[in-house]
Amino acid sequence: MERNELYPVFLKVNNLKVLIVGGGNVGLEKLTFLLKSSPNAQVQMVAPEFLSDTLELAAAHHVEITEDLYQEKYLEGKHMVVACTDKPEVNEQVYHDCRKLSKLVNVADNPPFCDFYMGGIVTKGNVKVAISTNGQSPTTAKRLRQFFEDVIPENIDDLVKNLNEYRKTLKGDFEQKVEALNEFTKGLVNQKD
Repeated sequence: MERNELYPVFLKVNNLKVLIVGGGNVGLEKLTFLLKSSPNAQVQMVAPEFLSDTLELAAAHHVEITEDLYQEKYLEGKHMVVACTDKPEVNEQVYHDCRKLSKLVNVADNPPFCDFYMGGIVTKGNVKVAISTNGQSPTTAKRLRQFFEDVIPENIDDLVKNLNEYRKTLKGDFEQKVEALNEFTKGLVNQKD
């Protein structure tokens, strides 16, 4: 069996600068996905033209819109980049420019040209679950997202907040606190005997 060797992280994209190269349907999809999860993300989009829905969403979230062809200069100061134009040669140029400048890059629908994938995400309050299929099947990630949205209880955030308050009352070193929290929460999951 193949193994997914991706390392999951949760980025504070409100502290990072993101560039999306492309203004078509895929650009809108990537922007929507990013802003749904992180409404205060710092985003600039570059494309010769944009869909009206993209412009409307961008205006609502202070996304910088730049009507221009992609140029390497737009990578300056950016931490991560998503290339999603309808021109493979432009997307691949973005990838190579990003690699040269040590920028994280995702070329839509082209896994070999990705440092990261934008997987399925389920958010309920402070709880966020990310799902990856290692770039193999976005449809499977979507179905798993729908499954987790159904099975994670709506009040999970109350549990998280209560456990955080309980954690603050615990005495002892780190190991003792972890042991106490593990004991307290072991009933949350069914353990196989």
